[in-house]
Amino acid sequence: MTNQAEARISLEIAAEQDTVKLAQWLARRAGAGTVLALDGDLGAGKTRFSQAFAAAIGVRDAVNSPTFTIIKEYTSSQLPFYHMDVYRLSLEEADELGLDDYFYGEGATIVEWASIIEPLLPQQRLELYIEHLGGEARRYVLTGLGEPYAGWCRQLEQERGREGCS
Repeated sequence: MTNQAEARISLEIAAEQDTVKLAQWLARRAGAGTVLALDGDLGAGKTRFSQAFAAAIGVRDAVNSPTFTIIKEYTSSQLPFYHMDVYRLSLEEADELGLDDYFYGEGATIVEWASIIEPLLPQQRLELYIEHLGGEARRYVLTGLGEPYAGWCRQLEQERGREGCS
């Protein structure tokens, strides 16, 4: 990325409640056009993070992995939520879905397995790589590409030194 703000932070969390706190922290900053690109091994916690984020923006419906439906749309008290799982798609198949309508639309989007469609993602996004460390422990590596996402990473780094992500 040339001439674009970029920031990265690595967080180790001990329990599921910390995943929820991180999702809530990010949800408070989300708005129309927010794109969170999730990656990590099977069972790392991508869907659990998505559920916590959805709840934090006011989605009342059950949020499940859209593995076979590819995209699920939800209404919330704050803004529409688009949850994608592109694990079973090729880049060409994903390109035919009109993803820009979601990425640049009125809602917030989470894409699970986002690296599969990396060329189709907006240049400005927040990438979250989740690594399962055993039990409930996880390592989150957040990379903010462009603003406001790089700023979110810098702010999270500052707050982490004071009180964590709550």
